[in-house]
Amino acid sequence: MSDIIGITMGDPAGVGPEISVRALADMSPEDRARTLIYGNRATLEAAKAVADIELDLAERVVNIDYDGAPLPWGQLSPVAGDAAFRFIQRAVRDAQAGRIGCIVTAPINKEALNAAGHHYDGHTGMLRSLTGAKAAYMLLASDRLKVIHVSTHVSLKEAIARATTERVLATIRAGNAHLKRIGVGAPRIAVAGINPHCGENGLFGTEDGDQIAPAIAAARAEGIDAHGPISADTVFHRAYSGAFDLVVAQYHDQGHIPIKLVAFDTAVNVSVELPIDRTSVDHGTAFDIAGKGLADHGNMNSAIAYARKLVSGGSR
Repeated sequence: MSDIIGITMGDPAGVGPEISVRALADMSPEDRARTLIYGNRATLEAAKAVADIELDLAERVVNIDYDGAPLPWGQLSPVAGDAAFRFIQRAVRDAQAGRIGCIVTAPINKEALNAAGHHYDGHTGMLRSLTGAKAAYMLLASDRLKVIHVSTHVSLKEAIARATTERVLATIRAGNAHLKRIGVGAPRIAVAGINPHCGENGLFGTEDGDQIAPAIAAARAEGIDAHGPISADTVFHRAYSGAFDLVVAQYHDQGHIPIKLVAFDTAVNVSVELPIDRTSVDHGTAFDIAGKGLADHGNMNSAIAYARKLVSGGSR
């Protein structure tokens, strides 16, 4: 596997270009030599000016041109949405060819992406389509709390329908394999219930007993240290306190709310089960501060650090 990290700069009108160049400027010469930015050179030069930093981008940019570059900061545009897609598309091709070891994505704007005719619910669905993967799971990782999701960008009604025994079991397996890869020898996995108090023996719904409990039993039969279902109002606190290495959340907000509460600026979004590695910042394009020199690149640094760990086999 290549040890080169490929950063996609995200929506050109958002904070992605700024946090990308700030992160590159922070790196040691050794790490900078093992990093590429997939984006637009003119936009990255404009981001350098905004950030007031000195940085030689020579040989560090895989340049993809688009009309009007650099675009006005903070304005939603289908041109920007198409450009963001093409940055990712090129990085995926290079990852598949072994030229880079992990993709680190700066934020995209879903409305701009769809306005450009790229109809995806976000990075994960796009990457699954571009790589031909059968499945991909969103894992949010911080030092004290890690969460993997059975479903993400769907309605709550659809999320309940997707919490099948087969899908919950597949999510447990994916999370277990990923934690082993990053060095957790015997992952302790908690599975959140989907109903209040896991349904109170059917009083508040039967999904926990009918769909989720059988998945946990099957995982344990395979030798996975899975526990639950555990009521979602306690399981995240227990994991944060050290009882579990990973929580399987049944839907988007169930998993996102607790981790954004405890690790808003440091949590990393990791795509699990893709044929390529990808990490990401866990924030949006922040159009309101784009181009003002105010963007904080701490979360980008965290995503890059996790990517370095993946390309080095979990030892870095």
